[in-house]
Amino acid sequence: MGEQPIFSTRAHVFQIDPTTKKNWVPTSKHAVTVSYFYDSTRNVYRIISLDGSKAIINSTITPNMTFTKTSQKFGQWADSRANTVYGLGFSSENHLLKFAEKFAEFKEAARLAKEKSQEKMELTSTPSQESATGDLQSPLTPESINGTDDERGTTPETPQHPPEPRPEPSQNQLPFSHSSSSINKHWEAELAALKGNNAKLTAALLESTANVKQWKQQLAAYQEEAERLHKRVTELECVSGQTTVIKSQKTELNQTIEELESALKAKEEELERLKEEVESASEFPTLKESLTQKLQVRLMNNTIALHTTLGLRHLVSLQWVYICVCWFVRVCLCVYKCVGVFCLCVCLSTQCLAKVFRPLGFLHILLCYKVQLK
Repeated sequence: MGEQPIFSTRAHVFQIDPTTKKNWVPTSKHAVTVSYFYDSTRNVYRIISLDGSKAIINSTITPNMTFTKTSQKFGQWADSRANTVYGLGFSSENHLLKFAEKFAEFKEAARLAKEKSQEKMELTSTPSQESATGDLQSPLTPESINGTDDERGTTPETPQHPPEPRPEPSQNQLPFSHSSSSINKHWEAELAALKGNNAKLTAALLESTANVKQWKQQLAAYQEEAERLHKRVTELECVSGQTTVIKSQKTELNQTIEELESALKAKEEELERLKEEVESASEFPTLKESLTQKLQVRLMNNTIALHTTLGLRHLVSLQWVYICVCWFVRVCLCVYKCVGVFCLCVCLSTQCLAKVFRPLGFLHILLCYKVQLK
């Protein structure tokens, strides 16, 4: 069988129901690959389809097979060896026509191969003595010599008993002549030689017939073994074709497993953390009480600090007022001192001016008086 398929397509595979012989039974849940293979050892063409590692079609194309198109996308053929009818549902009519064309092509090739093999078997099965006995020149007809031509035309598979020689004519009916007696002696010698050859050929034929039966049994056993091995090889070839897909799927599954393991590890760590939190949750009441007490103390301290701050702020404001008042008093005292000094100066200057202008006053008074007098 070829390592690579000659032609491949995808279709849904069906088989006829063996009980009713009317209904179709699907043999695949989805469309599978249907391929033509050439078996070089047996010189035959096969249609093979696998669903995973299971062979759902293993049909040998014979010259009497016919692929029938029953609808636009469905075709069928009968396999007498498998005692079933296969049906294929295609996705388009073009795929169906291509499959039918290849079926007819390989069917014709199977017919030619069968004819050649039959011709070869006929040539090899003819006994070698056939040519030797057929070259005898005789004026008599072949039927008069024990029917040897009929025996040579038979195949070695069916043993034939040598026919009885026909009775020779009596000497009373023949003319008593020297030539006739010599001819009779010659043909008697030829007849005896042919009888001996016939006996030898009969023995050889019986022996070859026994050998043929044994060879047929061995050939049937070999054919069964070869069929089983071819089927196994086909399955292995189809499985090996899926090795790349399986490897890629295995790689993806390994990656998925690694991701799940990492996620599982993270979940386990989170679970351990939650367990620790649950264990530490029993300490929360006492911790809450202590924190509550600390909070109350902090609140009291904050209240005291607030009041202290307000008091300090008030004290600072009072200090600023006191400082301002003190400075105001100082300024006032300075002003008072300055005014006192000014007043003192004014008084002193007034006294000095009075001392200076007192005589002038008296003169003015006298002048005024004189003027009044006048």
